[in-house]
Amino acid sequence: MTKLIAEIAVEKTALHFDKIYDYIIPENLLESAQIGCRVIVPFGNSPRRQGIIVSIFEETEAKKGLKRIKELLDSEPVLSKEMLAMAKFMKERYYCTFYEACAAMLPAGLGMKLTYAYTYTQDGAEAENLSADESMLINFLIARKKPVRHDILLKNMGFSDDSLLIKLCKKGYILKKEVIKKRFLEPTVKMVRICEGADIPERLSPKQSEVVSLLQTAGECSVKELNYFLGVTSAVSDGLVKKGICEYFEEEAPKYIPSVESKPKQQPVIFLTDEQQKAYDDLLERQNSGKASVSLLYGITGSGKTSVFMKLIDNAVDVNNGNVIVMVPEISLTPQLLNKFTTRYGDRVAIFHSGLPIGKRLEEWKRVKNGEAKIAVGTRSAIFAPFDKISLIVMDEEQEYTYKSSATPRFHARELAKFRCAENNCLLLLSSATPSVESFYFANEGRYGLQVLKTRYGTAQLPEVITADMNIEQEQGNMSAYSSKLLEAIEENLKNQKQSIILLNRRGHNTFVSCRSCKEVISCPNCSISLTYHSVNHRLMCHYCGYSIPVPKKCPACGSEKLRFGGTGTQRAEEELSEIFPNARVLRLDTDSTMQRFAYEKKLAQFANGEYDILLGTQMVAKGLDFPNVTLVGVINADQMLYGGDFRSYERAFSLLTQVVGRSGRGNFEGKAIIQTYAPENPIIALAKSQNYDKFYNSEIKLRKAMIYPPFSDIGVVAFVGTNRNLVEKSAQHFSELLKEKLANEYKGMPLVILGPAPALVSKISNKYRYRLILKFRNNKAFRSLLSSLLCELGADRNYSEVTVYADINPENIM
Repeated sequence: MTKLIAEIAVEKTALHFDKIYDYIIPENLLESAQIGCRVIVPFGNSPRRQGIIVSIFEETEAKKGLKRIKELLDSEPVLSKEMLAMAKFMKERYYCTFYEACAAMLPAGLGMKLTYAYTYTQDGAEAENLSADESMLINFLIARKKPVRHDILLKNMGFSDDSLLIKLCKKGYILKKEVIKKRFLEPTVKMVRICEGADIPERLSPKQSEVVSLLQTAGECSVKELNYFLGVTSAVSDGLVKKGICEYFEEEAPKYIPSVESKPKQQPVIFLTDEQQKAYDDLLERQNSGKASVSLLYGITGSGKTSVFMKLIDNAVDVNNGNVIVMVPEISLTPQLLNKFTTRYGDRVAIFHSGLPIGKRLEEWKRVKNGEAKIAVGTRSAIFAPFDKISLIVMDEEQEYTYKSSATPRFHARELAKFRCAENNCLLLLSSATPSVESFYFANEGRYGLQVLKTRYGTAQLPEVITADMNIEQEQGNMSAYSSKLLEAIEENLKNQKQSIILLNRRGHNTFVSCRSCKEVISCPNCSISLTYHSVNHRLMCHYCGYSIPVPKKCPACGSEKLRFGGTGTQRAEEELSEIFPNARVLRLDTDSTMQRFAYEKKLAQFANGEYDILLGTQMVAKGLDFPNVTLVGVINADQMLYGGDFRSYERAFSLLTQVVGRSGRGNFEGKAIIQTYAPENPIIALAKSQNYDKFYNSEIKLRKAMIYPPFSDIGVVAFVGTNRNLVEKSAQHFSELLKEKLANEYKGMPLVILGPAPALVSKISNKYRYRLILKFRNNKAFRSLLSSLLCELGADRNYSEVTVYADINPENIM
């Protein structure tokens, strides 16, 4: 008898035994089971695992021992054949499991969780000699009539564990069954406050006393903020809750849901300059060709690149009734772009980024899948928008590192965009004022199209850029973070009621604390990194693991009281600025000042409305922002961007400096930018000052070629992480030996450069040691087969079961 067999990708499989597994489709699911639907299947010792159907075929005689699908989770496919093909592409190139690739494409609100529910039996209803708790529980189940989920039952009964449930199940009084719980909870913030009428004892631990004192003053605060300001862990507040002094409660997290016009306003006509029109005509020809292609729109800051790709979107949506994906590198840039899109296209726009509430994310995903939205705008996750057919993909600021995922699967959105364009025979448009070296190389080689915008739009001109030599400033006795040139420019801007942006890419107050006697720098015990002083909470903090301590009075190493605070962070820069200009309204934007959800968007809106005079922050203030009243940009300590130890350090520094300088003079007023440096002769500083990307590229590409770096090779990092330093090092050495052995035998002649293994630049994070092997290679099928086999072989070796091993191809940082 013919049977239908489903090939299924199953969750929670290790890489070394990840494959597509066969399952029999039972008769009751023959008509409803489809490719792309999620299912529940037995797997190994687990009776229930989620999976997704990859293909279906007929088998006249099914293999012996094949298991059956237990349950179908979807009435229609959640992934199309195109998306399943992309999952296969991701598995092969990013060394993840098939299911991990599929899961990355689905919105969080669509997830399912297996849990348990309980219901009473007839024996339970008639049981005698029950304890008070047992009677109460059974009566509760009888009253509810329907099965009650495990977590809800424990919460309502006030039970701390499920021992009573287990006991009653064994007696046959209640039944336990598995159920599927939808992961559809809106985000909340965990808050803490003192219980009303609480009797606070005199004897509390010092940390508990600090928490109580703060809550008596503030009333309530989030656990996250409590831990930050007092440097405590959640264990302290947990202890106060157990004693009945404090209580936790959930507060709905602030929601950022951009307003979307149900009907678009009358579309303003986009007027293009001759230069823009030439670029648009060339791109339109590519767009209408019906062939897959990639093109780079390279234009200086303020040249009107957005206007060009907006007209292309008009053609795709209004003329050809097509679908469009538009990606931006950061959530913070989404609101500005969204305002343009929603005004122009109304509810045909869907929003994709992790900052949205889970329910909203699911709703937007469904709107795209059901054909209600034609344009998906968002961060890298927008590349997974479930369009059946795509007419255009736009990648704004294509050089940004945030398009690369740092977690499994470690994909780059640009590579997936190329895949989807090839599948849909459409145009991928990359847009940037400072393109990645690889993209500009491919454009010059003819692999990509190239359109260039050399002048700013309208009357706007590039700002005057001045270099401030901080060596001279210190010789003249100026030891502050600000040069005299920058202070004079800020003062003039304040008088003229113009706004300024100051970039300092270091948060905290001081970047390190050292001892003048023994020269020891106070470091994190969990990470191989120095602690940063934060003046807001008066603590030394680790920016990797969150460890913090009060500022010590003596050196922990030698006991000397001669401690020195060095380096300048945004908190100190803000403090100095407020002292020099007491009447200036200063807005600081960094990770610490934007802890609350959507604080960044709100603060940027306040700056745009003129509520602040000076915007001071880390790199989040440098990119994509368009404020017509900003006529001054200052860069503090430009040098620290240049020496990151990575081959992309110069590229990142040039891009960041060029981008932040480009924030000045974008309106009808002349702009100025001042770059502070101790190395004014550095060529990157000089090139950023002149905004000369072409000269930078010509210099950088020669260096890349000489060192065999991308685009002249691919580069990858094989990382080894674990708590046992010797075992981590041993696993890295063993992997390296296996690699060399394979290169000498079955992969003989493969061009491959091996560097290491060696400790990572930050060799320990959160008490986990990190080693890495750097590879330079050609990313072809043979190399992928080699690396995959090595990862599987080491993953299956029980000697290294405590070591996590992963590969990251073309990462943003190899150190």
